[in-house]
Amino acid sequence: MKTLKDIKPGESAVIVRLHGEGAVRRRIMDMGITKGAEVFVRKTAPLGDPIEINVRSYELTIRKADAQLIEVQ
Repeated sequence: MKTLKDIKPGESAVIVRLHGEGAVRRRIMDMGITKGAEVFVRKTAPLGDPIEINVRSYELTIRKADAQLIEVQ
């Protein structure tokens, strides 16, 4: 299983599945990260956390812990 955390800066991926339960899953979906959405990883912080992505024509910064819950292909 490849997650958003594994995608390198400058690469794109398509969201396949969201893992997680309850409020965490709902928060991720509210940010526009849903099945079938294309994401582009712009950059990561020097220590690797957080990750800056483009999704649905806007920029978003997410933590590695959240990115690990997002399965991509």
